[in-house]
Amino acid sequence: MRKLNLAVVVLSVMAFAPCAHAMDLSLNTAVDMILDQSQDLKKAAANVKKAEASLDAVNANRWFKIEGTATYMNVVDMENPFKSYSIDVPPEIGAMVSAMTQQPMSSTLDIPDNMFMAGISVTQPIYTFGKIGNAVKSVKSAIKMAQAGQEMTQRQVRYSAVDLYWTAKMTDEIVKISRADLNAARNAKKSLTSAGRANRINLVKIESDIATKEINLSNAEFNRDTAHRMLKILAGIDINEELNLTDEFPKNFGDLNAGELTSTPQWDMLNEQIQMYERNVRAQRANALPTLAATASYNYITLDQDFNNLFHSDSINTQSGYWGVALQVPIFSGGLNMANATVEAMNAESARQDLDKAKKLTTEEYNRAIDQYNHLRGNLKTLENARDLAAKAYKFSSERFAAGQTSAVELSEVSAGLYQLDMALLNAKYNILMAAESVKKLGE
Repeated sequence: MRKLNLAVVVLSVMAFAPCAHAMDLSLNTAVDMILDQSQDLKKAAANVKKAEASLDAVNANRWFKIEGTATYMNVVDMENPFKSYSIDVPPEIGAMVSAMTQQPMSSTLDIPDNMFMAGISVTQPIYTFGKIGNAVKSVKSAIKMAQAGQEMTQRQVRYSAVDLYWTAKMTDEIVKISRADLNAARNAKKSLTSAGRANRINLVKIESDIATKEINLSNAEFNRDTAHRMLKILAGIDINEELNLTDEFPKNFGDLNAGELTSTPQWDMLNEQIQMYERNVRAQRANALPTLAATASYNYITLDQDFNNLFHSDSINTQSGYWGVALQVPIFSGGLNMANATVEAMNAESARQDLDKAKKLTTEEYNRAIDQYNHLRGNLKTLENARDLAAKAYKFSSERFAAGQTSAVELSEVSAGLYQLDMALLNAKYNILMAAESVKKLGE
């Protein structure tokens, strides 16, 4: 008999002990793994790189540009398209030229009809009256926006990771509470039946409570498995891996020491958005102003009657080059610049309204999180005392029930009260922790 009892104890311990092959997972480790796996964070980092690449593109307008051209042309005589281009020389002019050169002159003059031109030009902006400068400042604001968005995303992902961890831990605790509640009901049934012929009313009530608590335990285990599955998916853990969440709910909670909310990543992002739009306004208006640039060019031209002799030394060729300063003045754009400036100005005004709204809502959320933390923390001790009293009441009631001095209805009511207080205490600790995380998300 003793060997049988010992075997039952060993099997019970094995059933309720954590899996020997379970993966230990702390809160900080889970948060780091979720941050590393987050697609939102990777997208935010890509947005920062994209904004930085845009700055390189805009800054490129500050530097000189080199352009090269190469052109080949063939002059076609429309009367004789397949013959080289030539003109008839009047006899008077031919005689005059022959007399001057002492050389006979043909009555026709062949014109080189093959022409090749190659050139290179360099342009360096000197002063653009704010076109490039404001565009660069606008992109710098866009980079700061992307960085603020990345910080905001990181805080949100971290908050979600902490929430997921404590939710999974809470489901673990709910399973323990539900299992203990079910075991207590089964022990009550044993004490009822072991005393002899059980009262049928009490027996029916106990069996009804056991059935209800079995469903509660089944639901709790399902919720635990679901929460653990979601945690493993977001942390990049094998879905078949068993988890042992090592962090426990704190027994005591200290002061937050949270100051007044003065800045958040969301506010920074919206403020930079306003700056970006305002600089775009100035850049659009500057498009109506002239651009001063230094310019230089070199050109090479060669001509010959025969294409094969185009690059020979006896062909006609010439070279030219110049340098100087150019003032490019836009004259008429159909109001495009002013229209674009108006659009950007309206975008800036919309961003101002968004910033004002965000400050009001975020400040209220921040203050409410602080108030919730302090309120729940202040009531925690009272709630713990109430739970301890409910546990004592259940102990007394179960002893009286075992002695046949009370009914199963009274025992069920006391048991339900203890279960509700266990759940309320667990929920209060969870809410305290998440209120503190809300303060960190908004106010750090």
